[in-house]
Amino acid sequence: MSITIKRPGILTTVQDLGRHGFNRFGVNPGGACDRAAARILNTLLGNEENAAVIETHFPAVELVFDSKKDFSVGGADFIPTLNGKEIQNWRVYTAAKGDTLKFKGKRLGSRAYLAVKGGFKVAEWLGSSSTNLLAAAGGFEGRPLKSGDIVKIARADMPFGRAGKMVSFTLIPRYSTGPTVRVIEGGESGLVGKDTWKTFESSTFTITQDSDRMGYRLRGPALATKRKYEMVTSAATFGTVQLLPDGQLVVLMADHQTTGGYPRIATVLASDLPLLAQLGPGDKIRFESVPIEEAEKAMAEFEKDLRMLRLATSAR
Repeated sequence: MSITIKRPGILTTVQDLGRHGFNRFGVNPGGACDRAAARILNTLLGNEENAAVIETHFPAVELVFDSKKDFSVGGADFIPTLNGKEIQNWRVYTAAKGDTLKFKGKRLGSRAYLAVKGGFKVAEWLGSSSTNLLAAAGGFEGRPLKSGDIVKIARADMPFGRAGKMVSFTLIPRYSTGPTVRVIEGGESGLVGKDTWKTFESSTFTITQDSDRMGYRLRGPALATKRKYEMVTSAATFGTVQLLPDGQLVVLMADHQTTGGYPRIATVLASDLPLLAQLGPGDKIRFESVPIEEAEKAMAEFEKDLRMLRLATSAR
């Protein structure tokens, strides 16, 4: 069982939820930028949440199913079609041998995901199927997919018959081109005065062209620290908001470096990272500071809803 890539699209890679536990060696977790989308799609199909998926940007991938297979797409809405007929995100479909999946337009979002029953079968590196482009390891030969590639699909334990099942809208992240994302204070937030922090929370920032899976550079009002500060490089994570010397901000994304030498003034809530993942150059973003208790509550609510989805999809 496999799929064949007809057209690769822009930066189409195999990803899972990342490789964890290797930061001390300088190996970042990587993985899907929109981990919520990957988890939801895999849960909908009855897969393990960490099953490998395909992440694609627009213009998106075009591929052919080489055998009958249940699948689902989600994340960005790139107007998916099966044999030319438009299908919906967040719903299970069954493709027959020879069926073609393609995406004909960009409605909303920057990264779409394809999950198949059983997940994609690729070589693991350090316990993960995610593609690490810098190391040229993991995923499909450590590189983006290209025309003619044949990506194998793992055999599923459960039979067909889930076509038509779909995700409740309450579980789908509230994607937009101008979200307000919640943050908690970062390790060096004390370097930012009250007036600067007020500017941080009341301003709209624009994602620049110098943005990718490693980080988003933002353009907005220049922010300042209360005093000149030099810091030893410190641990960084997906969602860390760093203040650069020119007063502008960068938000670290899935392929972030493991450490950084700029003040970490905030960290985006894990539950709001999917909103970031679906933004692109020219999109806007605002920040709202919340207590850590709200961050914990938001994550707990998502996990509860995901468990409910798993229960619903396991019911025969």
